[in-house]
Amino acid sequence: MSQNAVVLFYSWYDALKHHRKGFPALGTIAGALVVLEHLKESPSCQIQDHIASGKAQIKGASGQAVKKILETHGETRPFLAEGGRTNRGLRGDIENMLEVLEQAGLPEFSQKKRLDFLDAWQAELVKKVRDFHNSQRLKFEFVPSLTTAENILSLLQTAAEQLKEGMVAQYLVGAKLQLRFPSLKIGNESYSTSDVQSGRYGDFLIGDTAFHVTVAPLQAHYDKCAANLKAGVRPFLLVPKRIELGVENLLRNMSLASVMVGNIETFVATNVEELSEFDSSKAAAELAQLLTLYNRRVDEVEFDKSLMVEIPQNLKRLL
Repeated sequence: MSQNAVVLFYSWYDALKHHRKGFPALGTIAGALVVLEHLKESPSCQIQDHIASGKAQIKGASGQAVKKILETHGETRPFLAEGGRTNRGLRGDIENMLEVLEQAGLPEFSQKKRLDFLDAWQAELVKKVRDFHNSQRLKFEFVPSLTTAENILSLLQTAAEQLKEGMVAQYLVGAKLQLRFPSLKIGNESYSTSDVQSGRYGDFLIGDTAFHVTVAPLQAHYDKCAANLKAGVRPFLLVPKRIELGVENLLRNMSLASVMVGNIETFVATNVEELSEFDSSKAAAELAQLLTLYNRRVDEVEFDKSLMVEIPQNLKRLL
């Protein structure tokens, strides 16, 4: 049953107009998810039963509706805010989908068979959403007139807009440490791997120093720093510059003033400047090397390839 559903799915999907790096209109994927959800309640394959009165828009198509469906399939990344409402070709794509479903006999299926069939179609669409996310790369503009720290901050701000700042910060620090200490083995765990699970003192350990990278320190981070001190390990807490002073004051109030604190932007940028011998003409090339190493480390351990950075052309040419 499931295999038959997949074959029929691709008879419809492959006939869609593809663009955007091999993907159909994202609104079509979103609208199809919503209609398939409607069909679980009522198996009508008539297009008029799925469009808003007097309009070409799909009933119930919204970013929130799509988000809810994706979450039931384990996909939580932001996909499409409008849920396909603004896609001009959506009605025709959905009408073709309904024709395939009707020809497959969906309206006559038992409820269980219908739900299994529709779940199989939704699962294939969710795979396409995941493929789309993984094909994306973080983009930022490298501005030569800015300092290295300012360019690093620009990248982190781009990541923050996509709710990825913490993950990008951790991989940037890992890449910086590997670039700075090429003869040492710098740990590279996926972002979701906790210190407790892996038995680590922190995100990275060099010598007797444990590095903790976070853009939003919680009590657990301070507890880890305290545990490091008790174990004879020096904790180094790296946070965004915007909260560095506040974190230092908080640690002092918690009698943890011996915890080293630094900001992520400067910590990463200083390495680039040192390796370029503080020569601005060489700093851009070192930044390009850093981002290349960052991408390699992400690619090694993360399923979500959208954490990788699309290196700007004015940096890429320096590699």
